[in-house]
Amino acid sequence: MNLSEMLGYADIGQLSRIADVYRCECNSHSKNELIQSILRAISNKEGFKNQISSMTWEEKRFLNSLLFDSQNAFSLEELIARVQQSRFDTGPQESKAVQAPEKRDTAAAKKTKKSKQGTISQEPPSPRDLIVKFKQTGWLFNGFTGPGRYLFHVPGDLKERFGDELGRQLRSSLHYLEEPEGFRDEQGLMSDDLLTLLQFAGKHEIALNTEGVMYKRVLQQLLESLHIREEIPARGEWRFGYGRRIKDYPNRLSLLYDYAYYNQLLIEDGGRLLLTPKGEQWVVNRRLEEPTLLYKFWLRLYKGAIPNLLSLANWIDRLGDRWVTVHSLGEVLEPFIKPYYYDTPQSILEQRIFRMMMHLGLLRIGEKQGAGQVLRMTKIGHAVVAGVYIAGNDKIELE
Repeated sequence: MNLSEMLGYADIGQLSRIADVYRCECNSHSKNELIQSILRAISNKEGFKNQISSMTWEEKRFLNSLLFDSQNAFSLEELIARVQQSRFDTGPQESKAVQAPEKRDTAAAKKTKKSKQGTISQEPPSPRDLIVKFKQTGWLFNGFTGPGRYLFHVPGDLKERFGDELGRQLRSSLHYLEEPEGFRDEQGLMSDDLLTLLQFAGKHEIALNTEGVMYKRVLQQLLESLHIREEIPARGEWRFGYGRRIKDYPNRLSLLYDYAYYNQLLIEDGGRLLLTPKGEQWVVNRRLEEPTLLYKFWLRLYKGAIPNLLSLANWIDRLGDRWVTVHSLGEVLEPFIKPYYYDTPQSILEQRIFRMMMHLGLLRIGEKQGAGQVLRMTKIGHAVVAGVYIAGNDKIELE
């Protein structure tokens, strides 16, 4: 439903609270006047632009988490979880600073404690308070009848306007340019190398060590047979959160291996890596997997570490419709990315997202003299990203 319809279902109390926020001058006892005044206030382009600009990053991240979600209704628990995911700095960080030393005059201690408390920054509003705020500004409405009355809805037209305005603000900071002198385009190579991995497993007797990992010599041989050459991860390098074998194999091969393992094309059995009957049939038929299925698997596998990965991929699709510098795109998207252990927002965006989307054939990455790295979505990439949706709790955890 759109905003006008949801306002029509709202009670006069909620309408009055929304009207107060937008400082509407109207008869507060007339539901029709309240609705018309609210619609005029929110329809004001300059006012809406200022409203988005004045939002905190936490509020923008929260709304952004709903922007590309085709789910129509959310429970309070779901919204609270999204607020918590949107909050990168939680809880007071200065608790130790306000602890008085044990040996101190009581009066002096009280005075010092009082002065220090005045320097402590206020805690951010609770997730429930933020949800109430969005209810009071007309961004969230409760259901009106039946079992869904306790679910929350976002007006469809308001969500679309938020996406358009946020996109306009992000795009204004980007550096677009002409096609670079050279670029990498890996369309179709992921599917080819998935088949190559299965063929390799069928032709060789692959022994696994006690941890279920291929020995270095065989792994190197496999890597040399693939379209894209990768280096074997250094020993002791931290690697977790992006799949079952990310700690053992390079990023791209790890994704291919996990895909084959998850789809029961490969099996680790008795210290060996074997093709399953299903995998053997793939090899016989020389089947090439659809890019959409590889992309969807990547989303579900990586979203444990990057909860808003679907949203980020959609923004890259929207903003990367022309050649754009990686640096400028990173600057506008990194505030939406929460660090993951030792992975910074920059490394997550460039290594875990941009590079993997290139491997999946969704975008091209090149070099432009004087501008550094640049990227652009491919036609098939746009079609794949636009056509795939995964629910918030739809993720893969491989053991």
